[in-house]
Order: sequence, then C-alpha cells, then structure tokens
Amino acid sequence: MTTSDALPIPASFQAPRAAFAAIQAGDMLAHITELASDEYGGRSPGSPGEELSVAYITEQFRALGLQPGNPDGTYVQDVPLAGIKATPAMRLHVGGRETALHYPSDFVATSSRLVPEVTVRDAGVVFVGYGVVAPEYGWDDYKDVDVKGKTILMLVGDPAVPDAADPSKLDESLFKGRAMTYYGRWTYKYEIAAKMGAAAAVLIHETGPAGYPYSVVESSWTREVFEIDAEDKHMGAVPIRSWVSLEAATKLIADGGQDFAALKAAALRKDFRPVPLAAKASFDLQSKLRSFQSRNVVARLEGSDPERRDECVIYSAHWDHLGRKDEPGQAPRIYHGAVDNASGVALILAVAKAFTGLPQPPARSILFMSPTAEESGLLGARYYAAHPLVPLEKTLADINIDGVNVWGATSDLENISSGHSDLDDILIDAAGAQGRRVVSDTRPEKGYFYRADHFEFAKQGVPCLYPSSGKEVIGQPAGYGHEKSDFYTANHYHQPSDDLDPAWDLSGAVQDAQLMFEVGYRVAQGEAYPAWLPGGEFRAVRDEMLARLGA
Repeated sequence: MTTSDALPIPASFQAPRAAFAAIQAGDMLAHITELASDEYGGRSPGSPGEELSVAYITEQFRALGLQPGNPDGTYVQDVPLAGIKATPAMRLHVGGRETALHYPSDFVATSSRLVPEVTVRDAGVVFVGYGVVAPEYGWDDYKDVDVKGKTILMLVGDPAVPDAADPSKLDESLFKGRAMTYYGRWTYKYEIAAKMGAAAAVLIHETGPAGYPYSVVESSWTREVFEIDAEDKHMGAVPIRSWVSLEAATKLIADGGQDFAALKAAALRKDFRPVPLAAKASFDLQSKLRSFQSRNVVARLEGSDPERRDECVIYSAHWDHLGRKDEPGQAPRIYHGAVDNASGVALILAVAKAFTGLPQPPARSILFMSPTAEESGLLGARYYAAHPLVPLEKTLADINIDGVNVWGATSDLENISSGHSDLDDILIDAAGAQGRRVVSDTRPEKGYFYRADHFEFAKQGVPCLYPSSGKEVIGQPAGYGHEKSDFYTANHYHQPSDDLDPAWDLSGAVQDAQLMFEVGYRVAQGEAYPAWLPGGEFRAVRDEMLARLGA
C-alpha cells in the first residue's frame, strides 16, 4: 500500500503553504482502517457501529481543536430515524395461475410507511414506461390513465430518446441527452407513484441505466433501511416500493401478453400511453419497526472576520454504511464501507487538520459535517438542510466527499457537479495550479449528482461541489482509472469486499485533499458568494433566499 505524502504545493495556491503539510496519507489510512474495521460492524445507523463512529469522529474533531458545530455546545445533531426491516412476499396472478416470485433474487420490496404491515391484493399491473411527468419537456407517461390502486411497472433512468438527426446519439433537448436528470432517479419514481395513487411501484432493474448490478439492489434493500421518523409516518408515500430483476420483469411482461423490448421501445415516444398487462400483483409486507435518535457529527472552525464569521462553508462526508448481515448457519457478513465512505470521512478530517494548522483561520467559518443515513436516501443531509445549524442563506457552499481516489495521483479530476455553479471556476483554477485538468462527469447517465448528500443542499439552493476521482492515473496506461472504477462498482460497491486493499495508493487522495482544502479556503476568503449558473434548476431558490438576506 502506497501512502506517499511527497506532493509539491503550487506556488499560486492561496492558502498558506505550511498548512498543506498537515494532509498526510498515513493519517487518512489510519482513519479508514479504524472506521472500516470489523469492530465497527459496517457502521449502520442505530447500531453499536454508530456509537463507535460518532465517538471516533467527535474525538478527532476535538483533538484538532475544532469547536462543537451545534450551538447547543455539542458535536452532534440528533436526527430522528425509524428503522424498517421488511419481510416481503410477492405473488402474480396471470391466466388463472398464481406464481410467487423469489425474494430477493427475483424482487425486493419495502415501504417507507412506518406501519407494521402493508397488504396489496390483486392490483392490476400497468406498464407506465419511465413513469415520468415532465411538463418542460412535454412529457407525460401517465396521460389520462387512472393508476390509482394499481401496481405500476417502470423502467429505470430517463427516457433515452435518440436524436432524430443522428440516432447514434441521444436528443439533447430531452432530459439532457446522456445526462440523467432527477426524473431518472428511483426516488422520483416512487414520489410520482404516490402522487398518482398507485398501490405499488415496481422498478425494472437494468445494470446499464441503473449504474450498478442487481446485487447492489439486493444488498441495499434486504437489510434494515431507514426513514426520518416523521409525525405523519409517511402515510402519503406509495404503499409498496419494489425492484424486480430484468429476468423476472421480462417473464412477467411476457406472461401478461406483451413483449418487453417492444414496450421499452414504445416508452421512448412522447405519445406513449400506459399499457395494462393481463396480470395482477399481490404483496404482503411485514415490517419490524424501531425509532431512535441517530446523529450527524458537526464541528466548527470559527472564522477570523467578525463581520463574516457567521457565514460558513461546509465540508460533508457521510459516516454510515450498510452494517452487517447475520444469517443462521453463516458467518456474519460485514459491509465495511472502506471506500464508501470511511475514505470520505478520512479526507475531511485531513482537510480539517490543514485548516487548524493555518496561522489565522479564514474570514468565514468552516463547518465539518459527517451526516448519518446517506445510504438510506441522504436522510442526515436532508434533515440538516431542513434544520440547519447555520442558516442556509449564510451557507456559501457544500463540498461533499463520497469516496476518494485509492489508485494513485492523477493528471485530471472529475467534477460530478460540473455545469451547475461558478464553483467550477474556482476548482478549475486551483486544479490548474496543480497541473491538472478538470473534466465533467464522464458517466452522466448514472445520475451521480443526485445520489450523494450535496444534493440535499442543492435542492435548498446552496451551491455545491462534488468531486470524484480522476481517471488519468500518472504512470499507468490509458484507461487504467476507468477500469479500476468500473471493477470497484461491479465487484465491491455495497458489498462486504469494500475493505482495505494492499494495492491502494493514497497519493491521489492526498492530492485531492490538498485541492479541496485550497478550494474551500478560497471560498471562505472570497468577497462574493458562489452562484448557480444562469438557467440552473436551483438558481431561483438561491436568489429568493439571498433576497431575503438582503445580499
């Protein structure tokens, strides 16, 4: 394992050069080793692993001399969560025959309704294409078809509409072409299903548009999942949320008198209308529920300017992962989450150490936050955005880290949030000083922008930066970085094997930590607030927010 720290600091970096020496690969490795150890049991919220994680991160913040991030004098923000461990059954009624699907190899199902039992009986199955209602694109997959009380079957992702002038490309005027919009996220699809009154919403998993194999669906949805413990118990949510494998869905559609390929092709047209299948679905869902207080861990470096210290820049990296799975007769399976996201926590701890090594703090305050329950739908970040410890109108930016580069220093950096705000300009300039180029999201069809904690800040109008590992690894052949990234996604993402690897080279993590430190320092010192780019989907929210502030 390589943990070289000998990286030059560009002369044009604005942060004092001596502070960068605090960013050490050895420190990051030590943090990852601790948080991803068997003792932490996969860091599931509401488990002994949470207690250990919160205590460890808090102690690291305290040891660095950071102040408590909560105005109540603590390093934590309580987040009311409910744990849901579902035991589902799904049966299909087709042509007088009843077939039980196998859980979890054929399907998974749960409910965000905080009730012990959900039952759906003989709900007619309707294929609704991508399940999207997007007036700005003139797109409505539901038309005037009533799906109340029905089981709706949906494709994942956005409608991948070919360009009429060049069918080898996608139409950039619809759903941003290759780039996934929020309409392509599973969260949106369950939200619109609830709005339409469906009894069950079933997503057809396909590895390409989903961005991960079906094994990730199994590992993510067969464990205890979490929701914010709301007063209404989420009774407005769709009763059943489900995924089915492509094989099971293809057979279901064929048994229901249709052809999957033909339906998928039809769903790419604006004139698509929902297609009822000659099938009915029944679900029986038993849920074991528990309520508890989880925690976001938050620390603060007070700004040096009396007039601007009540404003802040946030660094975020979630501490949680998938916990462990104990099955009779089998050894426990611990989902270590070394890259996802012990490594992200390690990076913001390294950046925090650099900030505390400054001869004088930046003008504005810095908040270091490690949210809970990211893996269950960005819940800790969502709760913080609804209950901020620093007003969002005084929060300049969120810099979110979810996984770090473990394959060596790179000549590039991927910016998942590219094209959204003028934070891009700061990043490009600082990366250029390192001799690196910034590239936009190389896999925009995967929708990574909507899959990490920064998105909850973005929805509330706070500009965000979400960097990802560069792919041009110095000293390695072309394509090496992408091969490593793809191998991780296919074999280790959300699996117990996301663990320490002796092949790691953390020089790239140091390189990125230095860059994120410099970017955050510039924002905290800058005269102007970062701004969303013209036409951005979050700009209006921010403009209204700043108007209230009088900025």
